[in-house]
Parts: sequence; structure tokens; C-alpha cells
Amino acid sequence: MFFRPKTYSARYPQWMVGRPLLYMSSALASLGDAMFGYGQGSIAAAQVQPSFIHRMFGKEVTMAQIQAGQTGVDPFIQAITVACLNLTALLASFIAAYLCDLLGRRMSVRIGGVMYFIAALIQVFAPNLGTLIAGRCVQGLGVGILSMTVPILQCEIAPAHARGLFVSIEYICLNIGYAVSAWVGYGFFFAMPSEISWRGPYIVQAAIALVLIFWTFFLPETPRWLAQNGFQKEALITLADLHGAGNVSDPKILATYAEIVAAVEFEAHMGQASWRQLFTQYTRRCVVGITCQMFAQLNGINAILYFLPSNLTRAGFTISRSLLYSGACALVYCSGTIPAMFLIDKFGRRAFLLFGSLALAASLSIVGGLQYYADSLPLGSARVSAADAIFFGVCLYLFFFGATWGPGPWLLGAEIFPLRARAKGMSLSTGTNWLFNFIIAFITPPLFNAINAGYYFVLVGFCIISLVVVWFIYPETAHHTLEDLGEVFGDKVMDDEGPAREQAERSANAIQRERSGLPLITDSEITLQPRMSTTPPAKDEASIVVKERSSVVTIASDA
Repeated sequence: MFFRPKTYSARYPQWMVGRPLLYMSSALASLGDAMFGYGQGSIAAAQVQPSFIHRMFGKEVTMAQIQAGQTGVDPFIQAITVACLNLTALLASFIAAYLCDLLGRRMSVRIGGVMYFIAALIQVFAPNLGTLIAGRCVQGLGVGILSMTVPILQCEIAPAHARGLFVSIEYICLNIGYAVSAWVGYGFFFAMPSEISWRGPYIVQAAIALVLIFWTFFLPETPRWLAQNGFQKEALITLADLHGAGNVSDPKILATYAEIVAAVEFEAHMGQASWRQLFTQYTRRCVVGITCQMFAQLNGINAILYFLPSNLTRAGFTISRSLLYSGACALVYCSGTIPAMFLIDKFGRRAFLLFGSLALAASLSIVGGLQYYADSLPLGSARVSAADAIFFGVCLYLFFFGATWGPGPWLLGAEIFPLRARAKGMSLSTGTNWLFNFIIAFITPPLFNAINAGYYFVLVGFCIISLVVVWFIYPETAHHTLEDLGEVFGDKVMDDEGPAREQAERSANAIQRERSGLPLITDSEITLQPRMSTTPPAKDEASIVVKERSSVVTIASDA
């Protein structure tokens, strides 16, 4: 197509080749998710500030009225202000399926970063609620693109045994973004009554977006996208730069490249998956991709995060203490991701999600029960002990969610679909997230108004349902390469990789000789073995030794 890149060039410096490039690519791409987390916290902190309420909703309120929940703001208007982002994110997640395949993963990340920057500027200077909502809608476009693209990028650059680690890095960045926004919001709170108390956090958001945009000019494209789009040589080099310290003749690199090429050739023969094929040919994968993101929302995370300062104020804390404790909760949320980083690849996705459903149900039951008790007490010092206990329950919930249902759905959505359907499959999974994110954000204020603490027990019910669904439907996807997951789901995705392995070794030979300034060897001059041999060549063999980046490739002229 017209917009599809015709050339590809790597701009990262050579000193980064190897682990530094791999981990820097993972961490800095995850800034996209950090910005989403940051956006969650900034809108949550703004909702308990008198200057924000006056500017956006036209209500003159005191701190005491906010603490008592008597702001006079229509809960449905409040819900629309928060949830509008989710609708445009839902739209963008489907658009991103085409951007991601057509322009590449790194260009999609760049576009998302630009959207975020524009949105931050709109919100910094927003004079009224309509402009703020417009800014959040633009931010939603950036969120939708990044939330769909970054997990795919993570899974496609990660080694097979560490996909969980890499997506957990992405998720901890999201949590760090939320934590940063909570503490930035707490810091700017003391600038009241100036409007910089809620405008200031958006300036920080714009700065983070600029860092992400800058990094995309150095971020490598994923080897799988390169191979799929005719950049086979660049795919092998990038794969080697990420995982083999630049050695294109490393047997492990060649084996991985052979799997990728085999999958690409097979899927090219089948063509790009249509939306209909996504549901008919990869039915079980679709069910897993949709339900994992659906339950990630129905299990209550954004009912807690979007309204955390408000919830803590409802529990009995002052506004300043609610903001302070929101920052503490955010740190607990971040720490929850650490077990997932190191254990989700070892123990598997199913075990984490099953344990998470039970732990979240228990935590929400604690919070709901304590909130019932707190509601029976008068406002003021009588509620402090109950509020402290609710704070503990919320911390438990956030820790367990950060360890289980936080990173798990993003990992599953990115890894379970084959290459020909990965962008559409991930957009379907991400779109489900944003749809239910919108539903939760929209219904939470009126439901808290109507049934108070009873809302927590509605969420407990969804946690129990998610346990049943995971137990009966979800297969284990850990300890498999992306190309091997067809065996797990029972749908073939690739042919025999023997010819691809031979092509991989031929590509390695061509790249090494080109780098060394030697003429290429034709098929009539050499015979490549199906696998790289580690046995030294016999003395009477005619061999060529090419040294490149401290690696040696031996190509025998006689079979």
C-alpha cells in the first residue's frame, strides 16, 4: 500500500546492541502505558479540588462539602467527564490494528505519543468543561493506540521464556505512571486556591509524551513485523542485535529466525486474517482475549483507581490525607507487579489469574464490609479507625491486582494470536478493555450514590465468575514461543521450518560477507547444513572463516 514503509533503517547506537537495547526498548516503549496510568491519577486527584469543581462544573464548594460528598455535581456529568476517554480509546484500539500492521509498531507508538502531547496541551489551557472533555477524548485516541501497540511490541521483542517479564515491565510502568500522578497531584494540591493545583499535572504529562516521541526515533522495529513486510535481512540483524549481541550466526538466533520466517511464509500463503476468520478460525483465542480484558475491568480496578481519593474521602479521611494515602496506595500497586515480573513465566498465567480472582474477592469483601460499618458512624474522628482499615483493604486489593489481573490480560492478549491475526486480535482484546472500562467509569458514580458499599459486593461476584471462566476455558501459554502456541490452542499456524532454517543460514552468510567486504557465495559454491554445527571443520575441508563482532561462521564447501 501507499503508506507502507519502503525502507527501514536502525538508528540506535551500536554500543546499545544486546541486553541494553532489549531492556531500553522495553522500558521506554512502556512509557506509553505509564502515560495512561498517569492520566488515571491526574483526573482522580482533580475531582476533589474546589478550583477544578468551580471551573468545570460551576459549583462553589468548600473542602468540608467535598469531604461530605455534597458538591452538587451531577454524578452522570462527572461520569461522562471521566469516561469519555474510554470511548475514544475504544475507537482508536480498532484503528490501531491497521496502523500497527501498515506502518509498523514503532510508528504507531510515535503517533500515540503525539496524540498524548496534544491532549496534554489542551487540558493545561482548558477554560471550561467542554474543552477538558475534548482534551480527554484526544487523549483517549493516544491511549487506545498505545495500549494496543505496546503489548504487541513487548511480546515480539521478548525472548520466549521471558514474555511475562517484559509485559510485566510494561504494566509496572503503567503503575509507576499512576503513582507519579498521585504524588504530583498531592504536591500541586498545596498550590490551592490557584488553578495550577490541577493544571500543573498536565504539564508533567506533556513532558513525558515528548520523551516517548523522541525515543521512537531510536526504537527498533520488531523482527516479526520486519520479516512480514519484506525486510528479511533487517529482521535477522534486529533479532541478533536484540538477543545475540549482534551475532547473526548465533545458532539460537538462526533457530528463532527460522521459526519466524516459517510462520510468516505460511501465514502469507493464508493471507491476513479477516475479522470473520478471527472468530471462526481462532475461536478459543478470541474467547480468552475478550474475557481476560472484560474481567480485568469487572473485577473492579478502575472503580477503585478513577475515584480513589473520593473513595478514601467517603471512608472518612480529609481531602489532603486522601490524596496522600492515594499516593501510598499507588506505591503498593506498583510493588504488586514485582512478583509477576519474576514468577508469571515460571508458574504460568492460569495459576496467577486463579489466585488473583480469589484474592481480589476477599479484598473487596473486606473493603465493602468496612465501608458498611463506616457509613453507620458520624462524620469526623469517629470514622478514622474504620477509614484506616478500609485503606488497608484497598492496599491489599491493589497489590493482588497488580500481581495477577493487572499484567495477565495484557500478556495474554498480545501473545495468544498468530502473526497474521495479532494486530486485529490484540485490538479486539484491547477494545474490550476500553468498552468495559467505559462502562465501569460511567456506572460507578451513580451506583456508589445508590447502593454505597453494596457496589463492592457486586464486584466480588464478578471476581468469582472470572475464577470459573479461567478454570474451564484458559489454556496455559507459558513456556512456548509465539509460533508454537498453535499447538496449545489446537490450530495450525506454520509449516515445517526446515526450508526456513536453511534460508536463515543463507541470510546469515550473506550479511556476514557483506559486512566483511567479501563477495557473496552462490548456491553452486556452498551447501549449507540444516543446522549450524559446533564441530570444528576437518583440516582437509575448504572453509571460509568470517570474523564479525567476535563471532565466527564456518561454511564448508563440501557436504
